[in-house]
Amino acid sequence: MHRFFVEPNQIVENEIRIVGEDVKHIKNVLRMNKNEEIIICDGHSNDYYCIINSIEDNSINTKIITKTQSETELNTRIYLFQALPKQSKMELIVQKAVELGVYEVIPVITDRSIVKIDNKNSAKKLARWNKVAGSAAKQSNRGIIPKVNNIMKFQDAIEYSRQMDTTIFPYENAKNIKESREFINKLCCERIGVFIGPEGGFSLDEIEKAKSSEANIITLGKRILRTETAGLAILSLLMFQLEEE
Repeated sequence: MHRFFVEPNQIVENEIRIVGEDVKHIKNVLRMNKNEEIIICDGHSNDYYCIINSIEDNSINTKIITKTQSETELNTRIYLFQALPKQSKMELIVQKAVELGVYEVIPVITDRSIVKIDNKNSAKKLARWNKVAGSAAKQSNRGIIPKVNNIMKFQDAIEYSRQMDTTIFPYENAKNIKESREFINKLCCERIGVFIGPEGGFSLDEIEKAKSSEANIITLGKRILRTETAGLAILSLLMFQLEEE
């Protein structure tokens, strides 16, 4: 069944009004008709099973049949602190991170970040990345649309991560896969921060700052992973570990 997100103020009593780009998608791409069923989510893990009442030029009006709690969200909120990668890799990272259950993505400028983004381009990039997150949330049946936060400098990201219950730094020079595996297997908390470095990896100074903030430096194995691969690898491990019946 097709899934769409709305703002809570679009839900009035037992009716929901869809507006914006989704109207064209429903009418012209999906070619849906009156009396067909859809799922509408309010972005707060509430799913509404609805039937289309009417299709207007600029809106779709639906009637709520039943309301349920979304079952696709992890109980643990995962925050991905992703060092800015080259080219358009960030779109892929955001898309896959949302599919894998991340709660929020924070783009980070690190010592070895190659990409330079000014304030004007930053706004455009954030709008694009959040649009990608929205599309991925629909596709993967998420109960929320994960947010792509403002771009942060590394030190600001470290400070933000102090709000987490635990923080993970996969690092190519870290050793002892056994300890890393045991750490992942024992994870059980409400908020986890995951830092992923850029193409050149984290600098030694950044690793020392991470250690000073009591972050957990782990290894993902003996192979060197690309920045767009490393995040997906650790997120997959966390999703498998934290998923509940």
